[in-house]
Amino acid sequence: MMRSEPFEIFLAAPPGLESVLAEEAREQGFGPATVLPGGVSFMGRWPEVWRANLVLRGAGRVLARIGAFRAFHLAQLDKRAHKFDWAAHLRPDVPLRIDVTCRKSKIYHAGAATERIARAITETLGAPVTDEAKLRLMARIEDDLVTFSLDTSGEPLHRRGYKEAVGKAPLRETLAALFLRQCGYDGQMPVLDPMCGSGSFVIEAAERAAGLHPGRARRFAFEDLAGFDERAWQTLRHGPPRCATPLRFLGFDRDAGAVRGAAANAARAGVDALTQFTVAPISALGRPDGPSGLVMVNPPYGTRIGERKLLFGLYGALGEVLKREMRGWRVGLVTSDSGLANATGLPFLPAGSPVAHGGLKVTLWRTDPL
Repeated sequence: MMRSEPFEIFLAAPPGLESVLAEEAREQGFGPATVLPGGVSFMGRWPEVWRANLVLRGAGRVLARIGAFRAFHLAQLDKRAHKFDWAAHLRPDVPLRIDVTCRKSKIYHAGAATERIARAITETLGAPVTDEAKLRLMARIEDDLVTFSLDTSGEPLHRRGYKEAVGKAPLRETLAALFLRQCGYDGQMPVLDPMCGSGSFVIEAAERAAGLHPGRARRFAFEDLAGFDERAWQTLRHGPPRCATPLRFLGFDRDAGAVRGAAANAARAGVDALTQFTVAPISALGRPDGPSGLVMVNPPYGTRIGERKLLFGLYGALGEVLKREMRGWRVGLVTSDSGLANATGLPFLPAGSPVAHGGLKVTLWRTDPL
C-alpha cells in the first residue's frame, strides 16, 4: 500500500506565474500552499495527488516527493538506495526512467548517480529501468541531500486530451488558464477571442464555466504506481456533475482552417454547445448580446508568424475596434513585444511578469473595463 502519512506535493508552474497557481490551488482546497521558484508546494496524501492532476488548470506537472536521505559519496548513495522502500511506490512490472541532477554536492557526476540508483531499483524491486519509459523518477542531489520525486502526471498537464487541431503558435492550455485567472476570470462572465487560433482561451473558459475537470479525458502516470486505488480514482474522476451556465464563449479568426479546428477541439472537449467559432476579420467584430465580459487575445508577435513592422497596423486596428465596440469589457492581451502592445492604444494596467512560451518571453497586458 502507498504511504498514508502526508508528504510534499509540488505543482510545477511557469516561472513568473507561481503565485497565480498558488491562488488556484488554495481555491481548490489544497494547502496551505507555499510559493517556490518554478511552482507551488503543499503537504498531502495520494488522493490529493490524484485530485491535483485532475482539477488544476494551471499546473504543468504534479510531483510527489517520496523520500530523501544524505549521501556524501557514491558508495553511500548505493547502500542507502538499496535500503529505500521502492516497493511502497513502484511496481516491479512497470518500467521507469531516472533523471538525476547534482548541485553543490560531493556527488557531482549525474551519470554515475543514475547508475547506482537504477541498480538499486532493479536489484531490490526488479523493475526495468529504461530511457524510453513513461514513468519518471527524479533524483535531486543538492547540498549532499538526495531527494526522490515521482512525476505523477506523465504527459504534461497542458495535454488535456482533446486538442488535435493546433494553430501556428498555439498557447499551452495551462498558460491560457493562468492568464485567464490573472484577468479576473472566474467562470461567471463571457469570454471572446477575436484571433482564436485553435481556441485555447475560449475552450478553457467554457470548461471552467461548465465545471468540467481539465484532466477528465486523459491518463496519468500515477495509475501505474503501487497501491493505486482504481475504484477510488473513478469515483473522484466522475463527480460532481457539470454545472449549467447561460454564458456563451466566442472565437473569431480570419483563417477558416483555424476556425474549423477550434470548433472540432471544442466538440471533443464537450463544450460545443457553449462555444461558437466564426470566420471573421477583426474589422467585423461587434459587441455580443448579453453581459460584459473579457476579451482574451494572443495576436501574432512578428518573431515567428508575421513581420513586426506589418503588425503595428494589426495591433492598432485591434485596439480601435475594441475601444469602439467592446465598451464595458475588460481586455487581456498576450504578446512578446511591448511596442506592439502599446500600438493598440488601450489603457493597460502595469504589465505582468514575462513568461516563457515557445522559446520567447511573453507578457500579459490587462485593462480595467473599457
